[in-house]
Amino acid sequence: MKAICVGHSTYDITFPVDGYPEENIKYRIDNSCECGGGPASNGAFLLSKWGVDTSIVSAVGNDYYGSKVKEEFMKVGTNIDHLELSDKISTSTSFILANTKNGNRTIFTSKRDRLRKLSNKVLLKGDVILLDGEHPETAKEVLLNNKNSISILDAGRVNDDTKELGKLVNYVVCSHDFAETFTSKKINYDDFDSLIKIHKKLFDYYKTNVIITLEKRGSFTIIDGEYRIVPSIKVKAIDSTGAGDIFHGAFCYFISNGYSLYDSIRYASITGALSTTRIGSRLSVPTLKEVLDYDNVI
Repeated sequence: MKAICVGHSTYDITFPVDGYPEENIKYRIDNSCECGGGPASNGAFLLSKWGVDTSIVSAVGNDYYGSKVKEEFMKVGTNIDHLELSDKISTSTSFILANTKNGNRTIFTSKRDRLRKLSNKVLLKGDVILLDGEHPETAKEVLLNNKNSISILDAGRVNDDTKELGKLVNYVVCSHDFAETFTSKKINYDDFDSLIKIHKKLFDYYKTNVIITLEKRGSFTIIDGEYRIVPSIKVKAIDSTGAGDIFHGAFCYFISNGYSLYDSIRYASITGALSTTRIGSRLSVPTLKEVLDYDNVI
């Protein structure tokens, strides 16, 4: 199997904190964590780690952080032929406060530059395509060159690009925040009909499979003609950074390896949940064996 991941690459610096910090106080952090990040990039990292022949199609600055992102991909065997180190941009950086008491995180991202299209034409062929809305012109080229592939959009931000790209893919997998913003409707978790109404509005627009991730509550979609919630698992979360990205990467793996939609979502949920028990997005990616063995150890 071959995978192509098109999207944003950043460099994350995470500070674990025991509760949200107060203003005007100095904190000393002895165990900060640094690694690459970005939705499609984290998906590419997971797929590579799980043994999939994966190409990352992205751009970083020709700078220190860009070189670190490149080195990280090389360590897991990702094809970096289409990872551009550009003098036109600086590598995006994210500074993250991970509240280890409750698993929540606060992210400060510095992203000044955006390339809608990468310098070189991408003629790669893949069995599964993962997009996150970044480099949209290149993303469309990849989709057109892989019309028979399974394609997934990690829809994290509502904008014209995610609206357009979502109409070109097989699966739109969006967060509950995306779903609420897109539909201008709030999810009432005590009212199943509120989820149905939001899902219908998304489906009426995209005309494709729509999956709404609900964090610890699982995911909501249509399976075999019925609206279903696929439950997540209970864990003691200490850092939720990258959990959604890791979910998307795992979903790509399972859906393209012939797993049912239900099982693909369930195993992706297990993967994302296990990642929250560790600090740092890419450093928290569990092994495929850990995920597949989970049902046997609970």
